[in-house]
Amino acid sequence: MSVINELRMKPSSAERRSWDASLAVRLALAVTVISTLLIGANLATPIYPLIQAELGLTSFAVTVAFASYVVALIVGLVLAGHWSDYIGRRAALVLAVVLGLLGAALFGFATSLPMLAAGRILQGAAVALATGASAAALRDLLPTRPDWASRFTLMASAGGVAAGPVIGGLLSLLPTPTRTPFLVYLVVLASLLVPLVLLRARPAIKPGAPDNPLSALRPRRPAVSPDARRSFWTASSVGFLSFAVFGFTLSLAPTWFAGIAGTSSRPLIGLLAALVLGSSAVSQLLSPRGRFVVPLGLAGMAVGVGLLPVAEGTGSVSLLVAACVVAGFGQGMAFRVVFNEVSVKVDPALHAQTVSAVYVITYLGSAVPVLGLGAAAGVWGLNESVTVFAAAVSAVCAVLAIGSLIVRRRAAR
Repeated sequence: MSVINELRMKPSSAERRSWDASLAVRLALAVTVISTLLIGANLATPIYPLIQAELGLTSFAVTVAFASYVVALIVGLVLAGHWSDYIGRRAALVLAVVLGLLGAALFGFATSLPMLAAGRILQGAAVALATGASAAALRDLLPTRPDWASRFTLMASAGGVAAGPVIGGLLSLLPTPTRTPFLVYLVVLASLLVPLVLLRARPAIKPGAPDNPLSALRPRRPAVSPDARRSFWTASSVGFLSFAVFGFTLSLAPTWFAGIAGTSSRPLIGLLAALVLGSSAVSQLLSPRGRFVVPLGLAGMAVGVGLLPVAEGTGSVSLLVAACVVAGFGQGMAFRVVFNEVSVKVDPALHAQTVSAVYVITYLGSAVPVLGLGAAAGVWGLNESVTVFAAAVSAVCAVLAIGSLIVRRRAAR
C-alpha cells in the first residue's frame, strides 16, 4: 500500500517492490523517527543565546519561541493523536517527518520571532503526530511485552530530547553556528523518508468508513477507559512536573548554567542542559524494580531540583551536575513505572489515543510553568525566579512522593 493511499484511507493491494522489513528493523524505525524529531526540536537549546543576541530577543521572547512548540504539540495531540489508528502508523510517521523538515528549515533560517515561532509550531505538530504513532507502533510490534514497548517509548523520548542540546552544541562549532546545525539535521531527517516510503506498511487497525473515511480524523475529546483512569492521572501528574523541569533546562537553563559554570562553550552548555534528560534515559536502561520505585524516584527528583538553587548560590559546578543527574534519574524511575501502568491497563486499540492524552497534560508542564518563569525573570531576575520555581517543583514532588508511598503501602496489605 502506498503512502498516498494510506493518507486517503483507500484500500490497495500490497506493492511487489515494497520492503517487508523484519521486526527488529520496524522497531528501530519507530524509535528512530520519534527520537530524531525530538533531537531536531531541541537542537537549538545551546544556540538560543546566539539567536537571542542575533535577533535582539528578550528572555520572555525566547520562552515564547519555546512555548510555541509546546502549544502546537499539545493542540496536535488533541487534534491528531488518534490519526495513526485510521491512516496507519507508517503514513502518520511519514507525515510527521515532512512537517519536521518544514519546521526545521523555517526555524533554522528565521530572521524574526514570528518565523522562529512558526518553525517551532511545525516542529510541535510533527512531534505530536509521531508521539502517538510511534508509541502505538511499538505496542503493535510487541503485543506480549507492553512493558518493553513503554520502555522503548520513554527511552526514545528522553534520549532524543537529551541528545538534541549535545548535538546542537557540537554542530554549532561549525561555521555559521545558527544555521549549519539545521542544514545537517535536514539531511539526516530527509534520509528517514527513504526506508519509511519503501516499507511494506501494516494495515490500519481502524479502517475508516467506506463512504466517508476522513470523518474518522475529526478532532475528538481525549478519553481514557475507567480501568486506567487512576493510573492515567498519576502518570499525567508526574509527567507535568517532569516536563516543567525539562522545559526549564531546554529554554532558560542554558543561560543560567553558563553563569554558574562561567563558560560560553556551547558544547558544554548543551551537555549541562542534557544532563537531566540523559539521566532519565539511562534510568530506562537500568530500570530499577520494586514496590516503592515511584515514591523513591519522586523523592530523588525533589532533592535534585531542590539542589539547583544551592548549586547556583555556591557556584559549584559539581553540585549542579549531581543535582541534574539525581533529578533526571529520579524522574525516569517514577515516570517509567506510572507510564507503564497506564499502558498495560488500556486496551491496545486505545493506546495511541491514551498516550496522546497523557502527553497533552505532560507537555502542559513545558508550557505554562516555563512561560511563567520567563515572565518572572523579566521582572525579578533569572536567579531569583529559578529559585522560586525550583522550590515549588521540589515541594510538589515531595507531596506526590508521600502520597504515592501511602497508596502503595495500602495496596501491599
